[in-house]
Amino acid sequence: MKIKGLRWWVIGLIMLITIINYLDRGTLNYMWVANIEYRLVDEINSDVSDNQAQFFAVDSTYLLVAKNGDKVTQHVSKLSYKNNGEIVVNRQGIAYDLGIVDKNVTLEDATKQAKDLLGQITIFFMIAYGFSQLFSGKLYDRIGTRAGFLVSVLIWGTADALTSLAQGKVSLTGFRMMLGLGEAGPWPGATKSNAEWFPQKERAFAQGLFGAAASIGSILAPIIILMLYVSIGWKLTFVVVGSLGLVWLIPWLIINKKGPKEHKWITEEEREYILSGQPEAKATNERAKSWGELLSNRKNYSVILGRFFLDPIWWMFVTFLPMYLVDQFQLNIKELAFSAWIPYLGAMVGSLSGGWFSGHLIRKGKTVDRARKTAMLIGGAIIVPAVIASVLVPNAIVAVILMAFVLGGFQFTIVNIQTLPSDLHGGKSVGSLAGLGGAAAVLGTILAILFAGQIASWPLLFGLLAALVPLSLLSIFLTIGKIEQIK
Repeated sequence: MKIKGLRWWVIGLIMLITIINYLDRGTLNYMWVANIEYRLVDEINSDVSDNQAQFFAVDSTYLLVAKNGDKVTQHVSKLSYKNNGEIVVNRQGIAYDLGIVDKNVTLEDATKQAKDLLGQITIFFMIAYGFSQLFSGKLYDRIGTRAGFLVSVLIWGTADALTSLAQGKVSLTGFRMMLGLGEAGPWPGATKSNAEWFPQKERAFAQGLFGAAASIGSILAPIIILMLYVSIGWKLTFVVVGSLGLVWLIPWLIINKKGPKEHKWITEEEREYILSGQPEAKATNERAKSWGELLSNRKNYSVILGRFFLDPIWWMFVTFLPMYLVDQFQLNIKELAFSAWIPYLGAMVGSLSGGWFSGHLIRKGKTVDRARKTAMLIGGAIIVPAVIASVLVPNAIVAVILMAFVLGGFQFTIVNIQTLPSDLHGGKSVGSLAGLGGAAAVLGTILAILFAGQIASWPLLFGLLAALVPLSLLSIFLTIGKIEQIK
């Protein structure tokens, strides 16, 4: 049996698991806190399907009755209001259900606690994620992408499902660290797979498809996760989303049996097209480079430093965007579900266009060096003004549209940075350098989250991300010289 365009089936499966990856990592962030609205009434009416709130002046409390019959009493200091007080807004979610946030403090103090504690849990997730990035690259170089993805998905799918058993901050943090250990693998893994399955002129586009899948996952996450949360609660949501990756393993193991050199289902025409377009395929004595060898060459720091400075932009949005929209614009759970996806639509467009653009320049006769650098500069020129504008507008819809340009510019740039390991090295070292770059990105993100804990203003926090763009581009251009295979 022969399959035409087998490389597109492989990248298609990687895109699918990347979408699932982002659903898994979004579970905590979107269910951490949620604004639930209650309609103020003079007397609770059991026949009405809406959430209702009844005020008692004697002790300044509200009786909140959900449409499913659940009741809770809240003091006025713990609530916010909309429509001149006609709508009472109660803060709920995992942070409150598990008692991680003190229910007895004011709304302002609870918001700060929720932000700081989410940051702390995310830091531990990122430590595990960075550790995994560092060693996943080596692991994928050693056991191959087929087995590498199997290991990664088994770990993170199981971790997300087990999070339903969390009882507090410690157990929740432990499950998120396990999630991070598994979820990091596909990043060096996808870079390595693209180096194996695509000629050099198509790699940035393939990397762009991978980045677009991350964006699609981020688009779907608020809608799917919050719909599940409202319907079945946060515990079953973790189980359902965590099981998706385990199901994905079935087609992955069936289709991705071997690389293009040996796969029985690939046509001879496609095999020749792939291998003839890979400059590293001509090397006959290639060996995997050690970390010491990689770190001793200045060109490799373009990947390490470039991602150290740029990746925190993405992670700050992934981590804090739901809380930012809830706190800054008082969005309820439905408004959040149908607005938080907009920035990631821009990210998807940027990922596809960034990969296509540099590949287009190469096909037009431009050098790889010229194509990659031009794309990075264009992406950076989009990010900076969009970041500044997005934090200045008072309207939530305008803000998320501007954020779409921020993440679009980010992806336009990052897909070309992520392609650099395969531009600089042969297949046996691509995963290792990609892993070093991923670990550096995690370190930069951890420092950014720690810094975020010192800034109370959401607009100031997100606005300062613009400064990371020139730092990233300067570090790349000053270290890489000409983009070409390192001999």
